[in-house]
Amino acid sequence: MIELNTLKQDILKSIDKASSLDDLESVRINALGKKGVLTQALKGMSDLSIEEKKTYGQSLNALKSDAFQKIEEKKKALEDALMKEKLAKEKIDMTLPVYHSSLRQGRIHPNFQVLEEMLAIFQKMGFSLAEGPDIEDDFHCFQALNIPPSHPARQMQATFFMDGKEDENYLLRTHTSTVQTRVMLDQKPPIKIVVPGRVYRCDYDMTHSPMFHQIEGLVIDKKTNMGHLKGCLVEFIKAFFELDDLPFRFRPSYFPFTEPSAEMDIGCSRENGEFKIEAGKGFMEVLGCGMVHPNVLKNCGIDPEEYQGFAFGMGIDRFAMLKYGIPDLRTFFDADMKWLKKYGFIPLNIPNLD
Repeated sequence: MIELNTLKQDILKSIDKASSLDDLESVRINALGKKGVLTQALKGMSDLSIEEKKTYGQSLNALKSDAFQKIEEKKKALEDALMKEKLAKEKIDMTLPVYHSSLRQGRIHPNFQVLEEMLAIFQKMGFSLAEGPDIEDDFHCFQALNIPPSHPARQMQATFFMDGKEDENYLLRTHTSTVQTRVMLDQKPPIKIVVPGRVYRCDYDMTHSPMFHQIEGLVIDKKTNMGHLKGCLVEFIKAFFELDDLPFRFRPSYFPFTEPSAEMDIGCSRENGEFKIEAGKGFMEVLGCGMVHPNVLKNCGIDPEEYQGFAFGMGIDRFAMLKYGIPDLRTFFDADMKWLKKYGFIPLNIPNLD
């Protein structure tokens, strides 16, 4: 039989002398491995009597348990010392400049880039910014805008309705014109505002999305006429697209909240997977406009005999498509980082609106 006290002292001395994790692993293998001294001691018990096996086996198992515990304690101490040594050597200077790479830098979404460009132009034209809630009631979205419950225009807008209370219908706004009604109800003329925001309709194809972005304008005073409306929009699109010979046209149209009404189209082409402004290849409708309907003024507490004005609404997404050659509106909402890398903008490119 192996003298266990002597064996214990030898193992503990070897554990204490281990100065690295590799040395400690060698000690563990020599003591507890398949060919280790403690394993061999267990195999040598076959020649002992039953009473000797019982006594010797208990002492040997206790020694194995102590050796395993001491090895684990030593291992933790060595790992802690190694970590402290690494922390001491591998210090990071937080004052050093951060590594910049155009491949890793974030991008501004085309919608927000275009919105900032639009707001910068309208600001120079003297418009103020107004905003309102995405969830609206039936009155502000339809009734105040001369669209009663039986009006067919409600079907055209494919509305997302929500559960209301006390028989009042709530919905996701189908246009930012809801903010126009709120401003006219709360503010006396003259009024000159633009209203950007998200709007929602049940529609989905290359030029339509269930959620998209609009910006609307409203001017109310005593002298504004259709000529002012056309001049305002023509100057805006020329400034936005930075083209003096921009192909565009106005077409007569119908909207319940304006009279007379028109739509504005911009010449464009879709060829070889590219989308660009071009004359003679077709048109894409980008906005609706017209003189504010007298009924809308009455509904908002403004005397149509004294005041008049114009309104317009345009799709921010479509203007982004036209200016930056993005062929499919649906990709705006795919959260595709490769797409954003291609069509997005470095933050420093955003106009300073201060």
